[in-house]
Amino acid sequence: MKTTKTVEILVGAFLAAALLALFFLAMKVSNLGTLGLGESYAVSARFDNIGSLKAKAPVTIAGVEVGRVSSIGFDQERFQAVVKMAIQARYDKIPDDSFAKILTAGLLGEQYVGLDPGGSETYLKEGSEIEITQSAMVLEDVIGQFIFGKAREGK
Repeated sequence: MKTTKTVEILVGAFLAAALLALFFLAMKVSNLGTLGLGESYAVSARFDNIGSLKAKAPVTIAGVEVGRVSSIGFDQERFQAVVKMAIQARYDKIPDDSFAKILTAGLLGEQYVGLDPGGSETYLKEGSEIEITQSAMVLEDVIGQFIFGKAREGK
């Protein structure tokens, strides 16, 4: 009788640990696991097409996460998407002529903003706008260009 209760307690503990691990995995995958960046400063960039970029997507330099996308809006005068990013304050030496592009993690993975540092001796600060951008590559457009390119070669 005593071993039955011990086994039931161990199975219950194992199940509780498995549910807790599943919860943390779900939080990590949905980018909700990060509570905040701490001190940060806001910068923005304009793109013609952001693809499926979402708020809370990572902002990276050389593969290192330096911030998160804080919001995405639309400029009705210039017909461009405006991406606002919160960059961690400890990364305060990013040149203001840096290049922002929307990249995809893997073949069909989530999209994120990648920054390529420029060579300027002045740095991004609160309210800066990154001028040089590259929009997201939309898979359907690439396939269409490939197919129509092959069709033109056949004529």
